[in-house]
This record gives sequence, C-alpha cells and structure tokens, in this order.
Amino acid sequence: MSLALSARTYDPTAARGGLGRLSRRLIRLGLTTLGGVIVLAGVLIAPLPGPMGLPVATVGLILILRNSYKARRAFVRFQRAHPRALRPVRRLLRRRPEVLSVMWEMTLKTERLLVPRRYRVAIRGRRLFRRRRRASTIVA
Repeated sequence: MSLALSARTYDPTAARGGLGRLSRRLIRLGLTTLGGVIVLAGVLIAPLPGPMGLPVATVGLILILRNSYKARRAFVRFQRAHPRALRPVRRLLRRRPEVLSVMWEMTLKTERLLVPRRYRVAIRGRRLFRRRRRASTIVA
C-alpha cells in the first residue's frame, strides 16, 4: 500500500460541516424553546378579556412545528385523530390565515356554549348583516 492512499489529509470543510450542523441544531432547539414559551404565554393570556390568547399560542405553535420534527409528527397524528378540534388552528397555520373568519367562528361557538338562546347577540347580528347585504345587492 502506498503512502498516498494510507495518509489522511486535512479537510477544513469536514470540520465546518460538523460545526454547521451543531449550530443549526442549537438554533432549532432555541426556536423550539422560544415557541414553547410563546405558547405558554398564549395559554396564560387566554382567560383575559379579548381574543389575544389564540393568536399568540398559534405563533408559538408555528415556531414549534417548523423547528421540531417530533412535534410535527405528533401534531399530524393528533390532527388525524381529532380533525374538528384542530380546524381553527389549522386555518391559522396556513400561509394566508383566515384570522377574521376564525375569530368569528370561535365567537359563535363560545356564544353557543355559554349564552342562553334568547340572549345570543352574534347570530342576530350576522342575520341582520346578511339581510342588509342582500338588500344592497338587489338594489344595485
């Protein structure tokens, strides 16, 4: 065997490849941790008045799902098992989220769960809005 074949040469790109991989993993871990903190903040904000808890938690969930393969697999499994429960979250995770329609749906669902039928305001407002919109399109 010749010396040229048995001698190992120093390859600076190999050392950088390991360092680059490690730095990417650390960045992913940091972003996943940041996403977890943001989700926790969204859960803590949720009981306060106003709809800020869900969007904040969704931003954290986006960070987690984009940077953690295990979390992404678990989310897909949970999504397949419970599609109706995660529908609003999936709609907010899209590239062009339908924020207003999701907020409206959640308002209607919350009203249906908490408010007796005769005191519901959101459904009446929606029906009134539809009637006015139809009347304006018929006239025009």
